[in-house]
Amino acid sequence: MAMSPQATSSRPRFINRVVVKFLEHLQIPYEDGLNERLDELAIGSWKDLASRFPGISIHRMYTSVKPEELQRLVTTATRRDPSYQPRDLLTYFVIECPPQVNPDELVKALSAWRTVEKAYFDPPGSEPLVNPGDDPRSPNQGYLDPAPTGIDAEYAWGFPGGDGAGQQVIDLERGWTLDHEDLVALGATLIHGSIRDGSRPHGTSVLGEICAVDNSLGCVGITPNVASVQVTSYWDSTRANAMMAAIAVLPFGGVLLLEAQLNANIGGVNWVNLPIEALDAEFETIRLATALGITVVEAAGNGSNDLDTFADDLGRQVLNRSSGNFRDSGAIMVGAGSSTVPHARLGFSNFGSRIDCYGWGEDVDTATSNTTMPFNTTSYTGGFNGTSSASPIITGAALAVQGIAEASSGFRFNPLQLRAILSNAATGTASANPAVDRIGVMPNLRAIIDQDIIGVAPDIYLRDFVGDVGDPHVGAISASPDVILRKEPVANPEAAFGEGSGFEDDATLGYEAEAGQDNFIYLRVRNRGGSNATNVNGMVYWSPVSTLVTPDLWTLVGSVNIPLVPAGDTLTVSDSIVWPSAEIPGTGHYCLVGLIGTAADPAPNPAVLFDWDTFRAFIRNNNNVTWRNFNVVDNDPDVSMDPNYVVLPFLAAGAPRQSLRMRLEVVARLPRGSKAMLELPFQMREVLQGFGPFHVGKDRRSFQIPVNAHGIRRLPEISFPAKARMPLRLLVHIPEEYRAKPYEVYVRQIFKKEEVGRVTWRLMKRNKQ
Repeated sequence: MAMSPQATSSRPRFINRVVVKFLEHLQIPYEDGLNERLDELAIGSWKDLASRFPGISIHRMYTSVKPEELQRLVTTATRRDPSYQPRDLLTYFVIECPPQVNPDELVKALSAWRTVEKAYFDPPGSEPLVNPGDDPRSPNQGYLDPAPTGIDAEYAWGFPGGDGAGQQVIDLERGWTLDHEDLVALGATLIHGSIRDGSRPHGTSVLGEICAVDNSLGCVGITPNVASVQVTSYWDSTRANAMMAAIAVLPFGGVLLLEAQLNANIGGVNWVNLPIEALDAEFETIRLATALGITVVEAAGNGSNDLDTFADDLGRQVLNRSSGNFRDSGAIMVGAGSSTVPHARLGFSNFGSRIDCYGWGEDVDTATSNTTMPFNTTSYTGGFNGTSSASPIITGAALAVQGIAEASSGFRFNPLQLRAILSNAATGTASANPAVDRIGVMPNLRAIIDQDIIGVAPDIYLRDFVGDVGDPHVGAISASPDVILRKEPVANPEAAFGEGSGFEDDATLGYEAEAGQDNFIYLRVRNRGGSNATNVNGMVYWSPVSTLVTPDLWTLVGSVNIPLVPAGDTLTVSDSIVWPSAEIPGTGHYCLVGLIGTAADPAPNPAVLFDWDTFRAFIRNNNNVTWRNFNVVDNDPDVSMDPNYVVLPFLAAGAPRQSLRMRLEVVARLPRGSKAMLELPFQMREVLQGFGPFHVGKDRRSFQIPVNAHGIRRLPEISFPAKARMPLRLLVHIPEEYRAKPYEVYVRQIFKKEEVGRVTWRLMKRNKQ
């Protein structure tokens, strides 16, 4: 049952506790007052134990939920997460020790029982603390700012759900002032335990970072519009029991923050400020939470420990991801970095391969309170620190991502998915020296959103071929139907070429350029992302027809603004880009290169594409660019060029900056009786020696080789010098009786078995415009 915001115990004192886990095959009733029953059930001699340690009493570990509810949670977790291997949590008990009892001696006595799997002292621990708009303190909250300074919470606020709307969070620690002026509107409730007055400043600061409301007071939280805020205290309880209270009420996708650390003698070593999952009951409880789909954010602790070296009492490195004994709770573990850029690991922060993310561990501006009545509800601090201040930043990022995902698609990520998103180096800010710091990355919400990790960002694209859906592919990269050249302007391009026109998948809408007059180019754009793309900029370049079209061949034609490309993967057509007559070299075919971009899905910079490896990756993995190296040609020969063959001129080009070995392939699917020949410069004859037969041209400057009119003709690999521009012609003859139907033929350029460019011709009867 929820308690009032100011609920407080009558000054509860801390009680030393020993955790005992009995063997799972034992049938032990899960009830309090088990003292005498242990003797009856032959579990162990409680009478002897009580005589050695007067005043001890044994109780259930998990009192915050009924046993049948705990069993239901385990069953649900097993169904939701096939990798979850449940332990019998109803074999965990705690023994409370009066002040005169030495808990370490009690652990030794219990460990001698053959029915006990494990017994250990449950140390008290502590909080992991080392010693926009009209909210007046928001300018000091640099962790809200764009990367690399902060996580760019302000950017997330621009998307539905990015302010935490619809999300639920529970903070586990020991004290809060829940009616603070920047928190009271949240209606936060205490669901378990009692408030420790000495911990009120800490919890108030944590909630201020996560969800201080957006008002005209103080600061603003990372996710100020969360739907539900609750708190659970382990002040007069065990951490595992306080966690279970939260697990019982959080839904799939809810977030649980663990603001606790522990000091313990484990494996004979006195460890200072460890993450709490180092203990078995805490680990098992966290693992249950993540198996249920609850995201757990866990402070790494402030012990300056290399967690890779931590060993449990059996000598296992359970926090070292490289160890065969590593055990993964599924929590997001958080270290602390400096507030300044570059963010260096702060000396007190634990570190190691187990840590996923970091946040600011110093100089955090947030709400605070005091430790004695009357409790201050208007105080703030600019010096909150430790992994205590870092973990709420990651909690806020988790709530923002979940909120955006749910608002845009109606789903929430599971804990491992969300951890992978927030800890992804490609969308996070690295620390100053990652190899040394070993505290993971700080999430960059702008990058997570813009790179469509959540599926909410615009994802605009131009098709490389009919049927392209914007994914990376190995198919044609130069047969785009979305770059359309016309000799006359089109009055309503959306109606002529757009969605519902009947020509959405027509690749034959373009014509050859006409010299002596302006020409007009239209781009067709799709948006497969989760939000509308606005102010899309489209650019078109022309190039000579070439099998390889690198940026050194591009000449800018012009650009156009498309005000809106709506989500939904429908076709949007731009206004025309005018190709002025004075800039058209002559009538004929050209390769047209189209680029599109918007603020959230920017166009690539052609300047970086002169590097060959970058260019290769670019043409395959970037859907913001396409080539129309696709030419529609009348399949009747032009008698002014050749009375028997359709003549198709093109260039075979080299890379911009280096000599590379590549080859050409001619692919044709022409009807019976057709012929095709490839005409090459005479100087290439020597490198193609033995590939004949050859036919030397009349001008003695070229030679011809026959190619397969009904399949593939592969030329041998040769060296293409840097910036090579080799003029070639493909000669095609189609018998007159077959010319009423359309046919395609293409020449492609291959580098290391990968197509890096092609020229395609559609041969068909058409009216010339």
